[in-house]
Amino acid sequence: MQQAPKTLREILNQPAVWERSLAELEQMDLSALTAGHSPLQVEWVFIGCGTSYYLAQAAAASFTVLLQQPTRALPASEILLQPQLSFPRGARRYFPVLISRSGHTSEVLKVAEYLKQEGVEFLAVTCDGRELAEMTPRVLRLPVDESSTVMTSSFTSMLLGLQYMAAWFAKDGAFLAALNALPEALEKLLKRYVPAVQAFAQRRFDDFVFLGQGPLFAIACETALKVMESSSSYAQYFHTLEFRHGPKSVASPATLIGGLLSESGYATEEPVLLEMKKLGAAIYAVTNSASPQLRETADLLIELDVPVPELARTVLFVVWGQLLGSYHGLSKGLDPDNPTNLTRVVTL
Repeated sequence: MQQAPKTLREILNQPAVWERSLAELEQMDLSALTAGHSPLQVEWVFIGCGTSYYLAQAAAASFTVLLQQPTRALPASEILLQPQLSFPRGARRYFPVLISRSGHTSEVLKVAEYLKQEGVEFLAVTCDGRELAEMTPRVLRLPVDESSTVMTSSFTSMLLGLQYMAAWFAKDGAFLAALNALPEALEKLLKRYVPAVQAFAQRRFDDFVFLGQGPLFAIACETALKVMESSSSYAQYFHTLEFRHGPKSVASPATLIGGLLSESGYATEEPVLLEMKKLGAAIYAVTNSASPQLRETADLLIELDVPVPELARTVLFVVWGQLLGSYHGLSKGLDPDNPTNLTRVVTL
């Protein structure tokens, strides 16, 4: 029997990776990593490229919600090309958090060099470490051994790590406990929904659109990227309610519109997805608890049904886009382990 692509194996192994990452986080000295730069006293700026930029967006949202403090996310290139726009009060007035799975991403390393020249301390968040980990004594390194080209368990584990750090600063023990419940929750969800995602991924669409609000907007962006990377398909992302303002013109039977529906905004977000179904599009939804109408209408529905704080569920929304992209790529005869035109690390 032919072995599944390593990308799929790594996606499906995320419960074990999360459990290992959370155990290591409990042993880390987070106070030493961030000494003198508490997010309660200085604005943190999360920085990455590609998937790591979307991770930065989700992390910034998590810090803002949990700590009620302003944070931002920026692509590394923006700092290199527009430093005054990126750091309007001067780089020393912020605490940058540089995110790179490999620690070898060219733009991130160039930002690190710029910060060192400016005398700015920063935190590195990484899995492999490499050059980035050598440029700062402040390194949050997650124990993720990921060989696939596209980021899967590295994304979710680094997001868990940053959410863990935010909850630690907030002294929110209930949130930390909720994070520790996620590996078991995902294990159960994978057993329930993987066959449905695999079967649905055989369908052909000309256009994929993914919608989300708040912290889930970053996950909608990452879902679109995973579908593009793994299946060489055209995919877009929008804030859910913004999709009505022009973009809904693409809705048709050849379009899949996916909604990552929040609990707090469900009553407002669900009607957008149902409207797109009436316009002829296929619809896909991930939510914690769906209405009877959505259960009857959705072409693919993932109900998480995990009783933890809404923000703690964010990482559970990620996995289904990873699976959809990989299975859809396989249905087109592509190899998720060798996505078109891509390499594991972007170096310039």
